[in-house]
Amino acid sequence: MKVTFEPTPNPATMKFNFHQKISTQSAEFPNVGSTERSPLAAKVFGFPWTASVFIGEDFVTITKQDWVDWDVLSTPLAGLLGEHIESGLPVMMDLIAANDESETDSEIVKRIKRTLETEIKPVVALDGGDIVFAKYEDKNLYIHMRGACAGCPSSQATLKDGIEVRFKQLFPDEINEVISV
Repeated sequence: MKVTFEPTPNPATMKFNFHQKISTQSAEFPNVGSTERSPLAAKVFGFPWTASVFIGEDFVTITKQDWVDWDVLSTPLAGLLGEHIESGLPVMMDLIAANDESETDSEIVKRIKRTLETEIKPVVALDGGDIVFAKYEDKNLYIHMRGACAGCPSSQATLKDGIEVRFKQLFPDEINEVISV
């Protein structure tokens, strides 16, 4: 399988594109101890330069340690990722999507989660990132920025000038602020 790669706004993170769906859900793996449900993330953490792994529906973003350069890693890593998919090994197992609606969600939370899934998430995925609902409380929306968005120098601008502005447009009486946790 041909896997291509591209830089993200976060210089420590590279986005690897599979050009086909590899997972039904996205998940972030901030350390090797968090990879029990992802054989692919566990494989990437087998390398000492790995800082974090984020798996999206058709891409993987990998954040590296500062002491190694992408020009050394990108091509061999793209090959390794492609071989994993071609071999038929699982990418992830039994993960629950954080943005899925629940019976106990209020109507506003359901609308927020739908907006995250249909409007916000696809845009940040273009740069290898993800946005996940954390909670809605006292007219404040709390989200997790994952993948290339986590630690990105421009993530605060994305949060305040993009995501927060859009949510205030859609929910002017319900949202005062969007906060990354």
